Amino acid sequence: MSKKKTETASFEESLSALEALVERMETGELSLEESLSAFERGIALTRSCQQALQAAEQKVEILTAGTPHAPTEPFDDDA
Repeated sequence: MSKKKTETASFEESLSALEALVERMETGELSLEESLSAFERGIALTRSCQQALQAAEQKVEILTAGTPHAPTEPFDDDA
């Protein structure tokens, strides 16, 4: 498998794991220790996803830097 596909799968897997973790935490059935552990894991997953997105954004900036007809705009994160 190529490196590019591995990175994409890793991002998708991290995002999916984060979503499942949030759903599990929202049930309110975890003990304090389990909740803390889940929170720590969620922070790690969030950082991993953010790093992958920043790397992708940098690639887009590099690829479009020499193209005057393709200006980039900041991503509006209202979701």
